[in-house]
Amino acid sequence: MSDAHTTDAGDSESLRTPIVAVLGHVDHGKTSLLDKVRGSAVTAGESGAITQHIGATAVPLDTISEMAGALVDPDDFDLPGLLFIDTPGHHSFSTLRSRGGALADIAILVVDVNDGFQPQTWEALDILKRTQTPFIVAANKIDTIPGWNPNPDMPVQQTLEKQSDRAESRLNEQLYEIIGQLSDEDFSADMYWRVQNFRKNIGVVPVSAETGEGVPDLLTVMMGLSQRYLKEEMSVDVGGPGVGTVLEVKEERGFGATIDIVLYDGTISTDDTIVVGGQNDPIVTEVRALLQPQPLAEIRTEKQFEQVDEVRAAAGVKIAAPDLAGAMAGAPVRVVRDRPVDEVIEEVEAELAEIDVVTEEEGVVVKADTLGSLEAIASTLKEGEIPIVRAEVGDVAPRDVAVASTADEDKHKAILGFNVDVLEDAEREAEESDVKLFIDDVIYQLIEEYEDHVESIERAQQEQVLDKIQRPCRFRILDDHTFRQSNPAVVGVEVMSGTLKRNSRVVKWEGNEPERVGQLKSLQDAGEDVDEARAGEQVAASIDGPTVGRQIEEGDELWTEIPEKHAKILEQELSDDIPADELEALGMYLDKHRKRDPFWGK
Repeated sequence: MSDAHTTDAGDSESLRTPIVAVLGHVDHGKTSLLDKVRGSAVTAGESGAITQHIGATAVPLDTISEMAGALVDPDDFDLPGLLFIDTPGHHSFSTLRSRGGALADIAILVVDVNDGFQPQTWEALDILKRTQTPFIVAANKIDTIPGWNPNPDMPVQQTLEKQSDRAESRLNEQLYEIIGQLSDEDFSADMYWRVQNFRKNIGVVPVSAETGEGVPDLLTVMMGLSQRYLKEEMSVDVGGPGVGTVLEVKEERGFGATIDIVLYDGTISTDDTIVVGGQNDPIVTEVRALLQPQPLAEIRTEKQFEQVDEVRAAAGVKIAAPDLAGAMAGAPVRVVRDRPVDEVIEEVEAELAEIDVVTEEEGVVVKADTLGSLEAIASTLKEGEIPIVRAEVGDVAPRDVAVASTADEDKHKAILGFNVDVLEDAEREAEESDVKLFIDDVIYQLIEEYEDHVESIERAQQEQVLDKIQRPCRFRILDDHTFRQSNPAVVGVEVMSGTLKRNSRVVKWEGNEPERVGQLKSLQDAGEDVDEARAGEQVAASIDGPTVGRQIEEGDELWTEIPEKHAKILEQELSDDIPADELEALGMYLDKHRKRDPFWGK
């Protein structure tokens, strides 16, 4: 057992490492930036330069000052360093939460300097805004600016002095583009060396994950920001019972289901009883082993992990314990220690209750990778007035399809999955039961896809209804256009407003009474049969029933007859779906009826 993590007695109040999240769009270089920080740290120091945690990398202050050179004087700082979270690619770390907000104390938003803001960048920005997490922007890939002359691992202002005017002005153009995009979202931003107050303004740090240029600046700004604005929040009771958040739930050979957690307060030891947020009720279990990665020097050994006796905040650690299969990514973890277990269960339940997803009797099924992302989607759906019937953390499984397939409305026969996989059986069952699956890793794209789907369903339904409904039309018989007097009468007509369709009944208003004059059999335009004629068109109409000169005359104004039920549907439900002139004809038709009976068609 390694003893590396024991605490000093008597040092109960101490400053913990700030937790740093690195966020950004898929190909903008989050991982390579983290790798660069790690790699440079290893080269700058000896093997003890960094500590590899589970799901995180700790870079101590001495190493940071080594890497940042003259930019960082370790005597100016009393925070122990920085803990970078390595978010597994498929996790939206930005939505992981701790008590009262985001798990990250501070964030780096990585943006490709050539590409600017992309969908996932906007999404990350939105979450940083919502959780009020302080952040800086790393404008990555400056080495790809045409004409750039790389100076490995150099602070950015020094490397800028060595560039041609052309390369520098190209870079500035791109940087101001990014600053502009931030200001569109009400963030005032500038190059970090011009920012006085990082609370009010966002610092932009130009970097290259490839050459290491600007990495010293990035670390300096992160340290400075943390020291200045987070110091009070970093004060933790090291000896106190540990508090953390689950990053993910994983099966490990020899240990069964384990949880990877970030501990942000207190201590956790082997044999501690812990309470973890689960799919159903909180899980109460006993820590069997605390696992951390083998130190880099010993990575060649067979065993992947080494066991430690105790871990103190802030740290990433894997916990092996019984009954963890039902644990949830994003859920709270609390050490019980010398308190009644019920009290701790209540704390965990209260924290889970804050993640408030309201479900209805009817709605869509939502699945997400963590509790935080579930919460983010639910609030976006609520804004869009889209009801949720069931919301859970985890991959899309057959039982989700079963729930979705029982929806009364077609538009609710849908599953929205954020950052999750679809199990094979579920995919097959969804196809068989006509359940639509929407899977995406950008929340607003996921919801847009679903909204487009709903729109097409509603359009199809409206069209079906419109096809069956008698459409309003006012038309008149043209002078000198009687081609046949009766059986059927064939006359030239002009459509004044609305849509004239064949097989419609035709009426003529005598005073306040509509008189039915016959049935419109067919329409011809230049000798060709047509199904309908629109406002302004002139066609030949054959009408079964009347005789020209008796029931109808040239110059007469005629109407298609609309059954009262149809008039009601047109006025109350479809008024947005019919053309303006048709609406006008409907209005006139209703007015005529309502002179006689004010409640007609209501």
